[in-house]
Amino acid sequence: METTKAAELDLSKIPFYQARKFVPADTDFSKAQEVCALYQELLKFPINSWESMEAFIAEWSELESAIGEYSSVLYIKMTCQTDDKSRSEAYKHFTQEIIPAIKPLDFELKKKLVAAYDSITPKNDYYFVYIRNMRADVELFRQENIELEKQEHLAIQEYQTVCGAMTVEFEGQHLTMPQIGRKLSEQDRTIREKAWRAMMERRKQDAEKLDDIYDKMISLRNNIALNAGFKNFRDFRFKEWYRFDYTPDDCFKYHEAVTEAVRPALEKIFKSRREIMRLDTIRPWDFDVHQPADPYGRKALSPYKTAAELVRGVRKMVGQLCPDFDRTIAKMDEAGLLDLVSRKGKAPGGYQSTLNERRTQFIFGNTVGSNGDIYLLLHEGGHAFHSEACRDLSLVSYRQAPIEFCEVASQTMELIGSRYLTEFYSEADAKRAWREQLEDVVFIFAWIANIDAFQHCIYENPAQSKQQRRAGWVEVNKRFFGELYDWSGLLEYRETMWHRQSHLFQCPLYYIEYGISLLGAIGIWLQSRKDLNLAVNNYRKALALGGSKPLPELFAAAGLKFDFSVRTVKPLIDALMEEWEKVKDA
Repeated sequence: METTKAAELDLSKIPFYQARKFVPADTDFSKAQEVCALYQELLKFPINSWESMEAFIAEWSELESAIGEYSSVLYIKMTCQTDDKSRSEAYKHFTQEIIPAIKPLDFELKKKLVAAYDSITPKNDYYFVYIRNMRADVELFRQENIELEKQEHLAIQEYQTVCGAMTVEFEGQHLTMPQIGRKLSEQDRTIREKAWRAMMERRKQDAEKLDDIYDKMISLRNNIALNAGFKNFRDFRFKEWYRFDYTPDDCFKYHEAVTEAVRPALEKIFKSRREIMRLDTIRPWDFDVHQPADPYGRKALSPYKTAAELVRGVRKMVGQLCPDFDRTIAKMDEAGLLDLVSRKGKAPGGYQSTLNERRTQFIFGNTVGSNGDIYLLLHEGGHAFHSEACRDLSLVSYRQAPIEFCEVASQTMELIGSRYLTEFYSEADAKRAWREQLEDVVFIFAWIANIDAFQHCIYENPAQSKQQRRAGWVEVNKRFFGELYDWSGLLEYRETMWHRQSHLFQCPLYYIEYGISLLGAIGIWLQSRKDLNLAVNNYRKALALGGSKPLPELFAAAGLKFDFSVRTVKPLIDALMEEWEKVKDA
C-alpha cells in the first residue's frame, strides 16, 4: 500500500448548497464574540405565528449548518494528522472556547422555540421529532456541565493522540497498528503469533495511560449525569441521544438473544475452522475476523494495491445497485474528500462526515490492502448515500438520522454490495470473501453485545477500580464468547483488549446501535435475495426521510420490524448461517 500525506481539504471549489441569508459570509467561527452575536440576534427574533416560527427555524438551521461544517472541517483535519500541532490546537480552541460560549445561548434558543411551539396551534406534525428532541435538550441542560464537557473533549483528544502515535517495529518495518494488524491474515502461524504479540505488547505500553484517561472520562460523565438529576450516566445518555423508542431493558433482551441465538452459531463457525486448520484450540492469532487467516493456509485476500484501485472497484460494485451511489463516491473522490490510507499520526478507525453547508460528504479510513477495506468503503459509503439521499431536507437536524438508522444505511451496503465482489476477485475468491464477511457479521453481533453489556456495567458502577473493570471485562467477554479462544497464558492481554474499541472512549454507550441496525440491514439483505430492485428502493425511500420520523417509522419505511428480541434475532441468524453453509468450504 502507498503512503499519503494528510488531506489538505481544499473546499474552495465546492459550492454551498444554497446561499446564506442570515449568517454573514465573512463570519469568523473561531471568534466566540462573532458567533455569539448571531445567537443573540436570533434570541430577539419575534415568534407569534406558525409562519414566523418557521422563519426562525430556517435562520437557526442555517447557523447550525455553518457552525457544523466549520467543526467538521477542524475535526477532519485533526484526525487526519493528530501529530500536527496547529490542527490539534485549532480543534481544541473550538471545543474549549467556541462550543462552551454558545451552549448557554443555544439552550435559551431551545427554550424560546419550545415555548413558542406550545403556544401556537400547529398546522401539521412536521416538527414533531424536532421539538421532541429539543424538549429533551432543554430538560438536560445544566450550566455547570459545560466545563465538564470541555474536559471530556480534551480527554477524547488525548486518547486519539495516544492511539495515533502507536507504531510497531516488525521484521525491519515501521508499521502503524492497522498495518501490523494485516499480518494476522498471514499463512504462517508463527508470523501471526509474533505480530499479535507485538501488537498487544505495544498496546500494553500505553495500557496504564489509557486506563487513566478512561478513569477521568468515567468520572466526568458520571458528574454530568448527577448534575442533570440522573442516578447514572447510562440513563442520562439514553435521553441525551433521544432513545425514546427503546430502553436499557430492550438492550438486555438483545444480550439474551445473542447468548441464545448467536453464540451457538459462533461455536459452529469456530468448530469448522478448528477442524479445517487441524488445531486442538483456536488462539487469538488464529482467527481475527477482521483480518482472518485463511483456514486452508492460502495467502490473505489482497484485492487491490492502491487506494485508487479500491475506490474504482467499490464504485463499480455500488453502481450496479444504483447509479446514484457511484456518482456520490465519484464526486467525493474528484473533490479530494477521501482520505483512506493508514499512516503514522493518523487517528484510528474510519468514519464519514457530512459538510452541512455544502451538503457533501467526506470519508476517512485506515486501509491497508485487505478484504476488510472493501467493506470499510462500502460501510462509510452507505453513510454517504444516506447523507446524499436526505440533502434536500431543510432542517439540518432532519438531515441527521438517528444513529440506529444511520447504521442500517452503512451495514446494508456491506451485505447487498457483496453480490458484486467479483469486481475485485475471481468467483472462487469472491465466495471466500463472502464467507469471511458472513463470519464477521455473526461475530460482530456477539461483540456488540459484549461492548454494550460492558458499558452498562461501567456506568452503573462508576466507582470501580481499574482492576475491577478489567476483571469485569473478562466476565462479560466469557458470557458472549465463552472459551471459543484459548487464552492460556494471555490473561493480561485479554483484560485490556477493550482498549482497542475507540467507541468506549470517544462515544460512550454508542454501540448497541450497530446491533439494532444490523438486524435492519439483514432484513433488507433478505429482501434483496427475493427482489433486489424492491430492496434498493425500500432502502433509498427510508434514507430519504433522514431524521424526520421516529425510529420505528424509519424501519417501517424500509419494510422492517423495529424489534431486537430473540424472536427477531434468531430467524435472521438462521438465514445468515444457511448462507454460510453454502460457502463455508470456500
